[in-house]
Amino acid sequence: MAEGLATRSSRGHRTICLPIAEEAYSHAVNDPAAFRRWIDDSFRETPELFPADFAQGYELKDSRRSVKQRVPIRRILLKDQTAYSVRPSFLMPYMTAHVADVEGPLFLRTFGVPFWALARVFGHNPMDWYRMECGLGRFSVVGTTVRQAEVPDHLLADEHHQTLDGTKVSIATTVGDGCVLGAEPAVAAGADDLTPAYAVFQKEARDITPDYAPKTVNTDGWKGTQAAWRTLFTKVVILQCFLHAWLKIRDRAKHLKEQFPEISRRVWEAYHAPNRRSFAQRVRSLRTWARAHLTGVVQEKVLNLCAKRDRWSIAYHHPGGHRTSNMLDRQMRGMNQYFDHGQHLHGSHEACRRHCRAWALLWNFAPWHPATSRANHDWRCPAERLNQHRYHECWLQNLLISGSLGGYRCPLPQKT
Repeated sequence: MAEGLATRSSRGHRTICLPIAEEAYSHAVNDPAAFRRWIDDSFRETPELFPADFAQGYELKDSRRSVKQRVPIRRILLKDQTAYSVRPSFLMPYMTAHVADVEGPLFLRTFGVPFWALARVFGHNPMDWYRMECGLGRFSVVGTTVRQAEVPDHLLADEHHQTLDGTKVSIATTVGDGCVLGAEPAVAAGADDLTPAYAVFQKEARDITPDYAPKTVNTDGWKGTQAAWRTLFTKVVILQCFLHAWLKIRDRAKHLKEQFPEISRRVWEAYHAPNRRSFAQRVRSLRTWARAHLTGVVQEKVLNLCAKRDRWSIAYHHPGGHRTSNMLDRQMRGMNQYFDHGQHLHGSHEACRRHCRAWALLWNFAPWHPATSRANHDWRCPAERLNQHRYHECWLQNLLISGSLGGYRCPLPQKT
């Protein structure tokens, strides 16, 4: 289902998206000198939004008027004879709408508000809203999200189970520094299906940094997930989630009203050990206590956790690695709400992929609750916090500007 990078059209890949007010654009687009000044100023301020060889020079090529929005769009021609359209950020890709008319409804989509409800309140057809949202899935998830930062070295990966037209699929999800960096559906959860799904993240990350390789990835212990990551990144260190081991204990011990608090205290006391040696000592103490005070399946699960001491200890050699999957679990709760309220996945495999990828970008760029923003130094979404930068005050324009050139760095061959 996931074959290489998301479908990249030459048209979308060769569109530079830049911030400008609509009134200022109306003047500049009809004045070649003013249009060139806008382009040059934008390049000095944000060169990462332009093609790599833009600095070699360009000339104004031609213009065309959008039939849908009645706004002229200019093209420029680089020295290598590659043409690029320049779209103002107040317009959606392919000129389907003005951002001001759709940013509110698309924000509500992050809470799982169904498309029919958007159509009832804001007009249009439910399929119009569906197509507009899925259109965002054409962007590179990694390239759009990671603009003024490095691709994270320490990742988390897991599969979220959804249905595609009633058939179970697994969404291979990659998370780093609070951002969703991959969400690709796979028809099954075996290594053969998960490897090409996670390979989309690999290829998008290497579009930014050709030799990119993560240092660690946290998983829940599923062998298919671990095999996929070892295939794609041979030197990655697999960190197994400690939380999942605890949940197996909790689910079987929570009925032990007197012993459960003590079990919990001892397990998490071991987890919070300051170093590897202290961790080993606390695990040995936990094992001795469990043999003396626990019985049955609860004792079995505690001893299983203790038997994996060496596996948990690996994390102490990688201070930046994730010992639990908490960060990824938060994203997956949002994903579950989003797809459940929208009646899950439908349509072709490519439409399914774009829908998943669109969710990832909405998650990364849609604004947080104001209290969450204040707790994160006034950055308003995961992508802003990662990049320590905001291109535009409007969250959707911020996303579209970050998606300049489709979020990709390496251009496709020019179609003739």
